[in-house]
Amino acid sequence: MKIGFIGLGKMGHNMVQRLLNDNHQVVVWNIDPAPVKSLEKLGATGSATVEDLVDKLPDKKIVWLMVPAGKPVDDNLNRLIELLNPGDIIIDGGNSNWKETQERSARAAAKEISFLDCGTSGGVWGLQNGYCLMYGGNREAAEYSEPIFKTLAPADGYVYCGDSGSGHFVKMIHNGIEYGMMQSYAEGFEILEKSPFGIDLPAVADAWQYGSVIRSWLLELAVNALKEDPKLEKLEAYVPDSGEGRWTIQAAIDLDVPAPVITNSLFARFQSRQKESFAMKMLAALRQQFGGHAVKSKN
Repeated sequence: MKIGFIGLGKMGHNMVQRLLNDNHQVVVWNIDPAPVKSLEKLGATGSATVEDLVDKLPDKKIVWLMVPAGKPVDDNLNRLIELLNPGDIIIDGGNSNWKETQERSARAAAKEISFLDCGTSGGVWGLQNGYCLMYGGNREAAEYSEPIFKTLAPADGYVYCGDSGSGHFVKMIHNGIEYGMMQSYAEGFEILEKSPFGIDLPAVADAWQYGSVIRSWLLELAVNALKEDPKLEKLEAYVPDSGEGRWTIQAAIDLDVPAPVITNSLFARFQSRQKESFAMKMLAALRQQFGGHAVKSKN
């Protein structure tokens, strides 16, 4: 198929390469022209503007957006719905909020353009391993776009989730689960690291990959990280979040679903960003006040 692709960051660049490797024709545009030039060398068709990209697509146009959630999606959508024709398709492959996706889909539908939401998982390894794709929106448009999904995903790694917003909703929950899994691994490895046994963390993590009930791709990545830096001395203990965990917790609240593990894993990330926690100081002060417990004072 011939597809337009906007947004050539780490994931977008690799996704275009995967499409090219399977003989799709890809017309690319990016706010920074350097990745465009890089992909032209691999067989992609570069574009100077979004208008130029649209002009280079066939009558039935498909444009994939791989840009940050929020304003970048809206900016590109607003431009595209003025350029595309009824029956054309826009696919948002980023981590957009599912409620915003429903609003965008309605705006596109007013122009008779299909807006598909496709949650994309696979990170920087997707070029080699494929991307797990979770997509929603107009079913006919989704079926028409299936050759693209089939190329980007590994075998059986793509799923139609339902109406508009469902793909991003499923990806949101996927990332919420990821938060909890990562936090559990992090806590477990800290207990091992502080144990009195001098445990070889890379060796244990590697052994857990074979037959253990906690084996996973995340654990495989933990092995890689620990082999590169066994004490993780090159890293700062600072963990940001990109929003999906917060949205997952809000959805849990809205749906009256208890989600303590995911919630606590998000709050643990907040704590990592505090150089000095006022809450921890307050705990120390209270213990001293009621029980005379020792505190550590600054010089």
